[in-house]
Amino acid sequence: MKIPKWQFEKFPGADTTLGTQMKSVGEVMAIGRTFQEALCKGIRALEPSTAWRPPAEVTTALLRERLHVPGPDRIHWLFEALERGMSREEICSLTKIDPWFIQHLEKMVEIDSRVRASSLHKISAELMLESKRSGASDEEIAKLWNVKSASVRKRRHELGVRPVFKRVDTCAAEFESFTPYLYSTYEEEDEAEAAERPKIAILGSGPNRIGQGIEFDYCCCHASFALREDGYETIMINCNPETVSTDYDTSDRLYFEPLTLEDVLAVMERERPQGVIVQFGGQTPLNLALDLKNNHVPIIGTPPESIDLAEDRRRFGRLLDELRIPQPRNGTALVPEEAAGVARDVGLPVLVRPSYVLGGRAMVIAYDLQTVQDYVAQAALMGPARPVLIDQFLEEATEVDVDALADGESVVIGGIMEHIEEAGVHSGDSSCVLPPVSLTPSALARIRDYTNRLARSLGVIGLMNVQYAIQRDTVFVLEVNPRASRTVPYVSKATGVPLAKVAARLMTGRKLSSMNLPVIESDGVAELCVREYHAVKSPVFPFSKFRGVDTILGPEMRSTGEVMGVAPTFGEAFAKAQLAAGQKLPRKGTIFVSVNDHDKRHVLPLARDLSQLGFTLLATRGTAAALAAAGIPAEAVYKANEGRPNIIDLVKTGRVDLIINTPLGRESFYDEKSIRRAAVRYKVPCITTLAAAQAAARGIRAVIDHSFGVNALQDLHAPSAKTAETDRTSAG
Repeated sequence: MKIPKWQFEKFPGADTTLGTQMKSVGEVMAIGRTFQEALCKGIRALEPSTAWRPPAEVTTALLRERLHVPGPDRIHWLFEALERGMSREEICSLTKIDPWFIQHLEKMVEIDSRVRASSLHKISAELMLESKRSGASDEEIAKLWNVKSASVRKRRHELGVRPVFKRVDTCAAEFESFTPYLYSTYEEEDEAEAAERPKIAILGSGPNRIGQGIEFDYCCCHASFALREDGYETIMINCNPETVSTDYDTSDRLYFEPLTLEDVLAVMERERPQGVIVQFGGQTPLNLALDLKNNHVPIIGTPPESIDLAEDRRRFGRLLDELRIPQPRNGTALVPEEAAGVARDVGLPVLVRPSYVLGGRAMVIAYDLQTVQDYVAQAALMGPARPVLIDQFLEEATEVDVDALADGESVVIGGIMEHIEEAGVHSGDSSCVLPPVSLTPSALARIRDYTNRLARSLGVIGLMNVQYAIQRDTVFVLEVNPRASRTVPYVSKATGVPLAKVAARLMTGRKLSSMNLPVIESDGVAELCVREYHAVKSPVFPFSKFRGVDTILGPEMRSTGEVMGVAPTFGEAFAKAQLAAGQKLPRKGTIFVSVNDHDKRHVLPLARDLSQLGFTLLATRGTAAALAAAGIPAEAVYKANEGRPNIIDLVKTGRVDLIINTPLGRESFYDEKSIRRAAVRYKVPCITTLAAAQAAARGIRAVIDHSFGVNALQDLHAPSAKTAETDRTSAG
């Protein structure tokens, strides 16, 4: 069973109707002995942050509409309709789904009703087995009885209802298959045949989604390769058919299972590995770490308690105070009134976000107390009572990402990445450059010192990611993630050192001192060196798939992939990365500039550079006046609501080759959306931050002044590789 993964919540205002335009960002696959079992395993493999439930009042008309119009949650509406007694014929008429499928859903609803009529202590082994064979999870059964899933698991074991594992026959019965490619089901014979040799289990990342994609699969695969080389039997648990980790020959054993506590524990009970790695699969395995440890599963690498400490804002804040490391003013809240008080103390604007998330899920920058209160009230309805984090938002700050390796004693910095977009844009949506191009030596020294002390204090074994913000020469720690980050593949390719392989070996007890890494000492801290070139990472966005969605960037991640450009100079590397991401920077033509009042004084040097490069500048009245006052020629054009022909008309007719548009504050969500939407529709590059626009100007200059040089990545990292600016022999 393959089920797509949608993320419409990342794109408010997008049309959620499914049709001929692909809108999913990933998919899961589930294997079972029946359609019912595979369907239920697939649904829970999608990892919804909260269980689906219908709105408070669902009229028959609304129910019929939800069935008739295909949407990402139609499967749940099908179950809702069956539970309300809607006939199979009416459902098939509304949905055009084959009656065979609806018949199986009816059977699942009927089994659920019998389980609901029973209870935890009265259910028979036969009914429990029937429910599990139809795909019901312990958590779903627990909801029917209003008990905890751990109680259901305990009762199920008392009744002797446990899963067995079957092998996928990769040889189609032509001859005996020895490929250990396994899935769970509720039958009699177990085909797992677990070996007794030393083994390490790796938890994958589940379906690709915004914020947790192929970069974590990269880490899982490299960990498996390294540990196999070291003589361990490797066990991979994942449910994403698109990934290399679910190729049958990547690991010694593959369990094609959802990444839920129930399914992972079943594999652990069967295999009993010496260690389990949760650092490489993103937030999904991390959310299981403490529960796995409480069930006596041996987590290796950074202790789950340290991971939890880094997520607990109050405890982590106390650690930073003890280490005398600056952090933005912050607090936590569970209820709206408390949140308003915290925001008042911290000082507006504030960054509001839930704890235990990846990809900036549900983050928002709040410029007033009402927005803070509304956010917390909504968060309370969405899931378990976890505190909402409220941080001072640092305006006009430069963000920096750092990846580091640690073995509990020593620390090696993998890379210090300077973000090109300013603070407020999610790190996954910001282009960044390695090595940094504008950070001062004193800021770099503090970043190295703080990273070293944090890794030691948290007892990190393996990988760690730290995010910093530099505002007026003060280096603030924004957050620490004692796990692999989405930048690991980028840093690995830029430095030529496979960070995930090194980290996996550290988790099994190896030391950094034995790795012979190509490091240099900087400010007393070991750091991997980047040769004489720049590597720029740029995000790729799916805006063309979602007509009507505003392209403005913010704290919630929206990119679905990334590219990398490498060159001797920052400008050329940025131009390459933009070209690879589908943003072709123009060499000549017309550039439209519209910036907020805050940016008007900063845009003048940029506009002067673009004018000197031969571009014609268009600007809205306010920006044009500011440019004219500085002696920079610019033609004033109408905004969309000021008259015709306006800037939208010029974009439609191909008069504009590049758009630079920077709203600020609450207007980020409301102002000038039509300009940015037109840019997406007519494929005109659109830049929404001044920092990115300045980088683009350097890229345009590099494109005009030079032709691109190319080189193989292997040549860049060859021991004898020397890159000289004079011979232009440079990156691919």
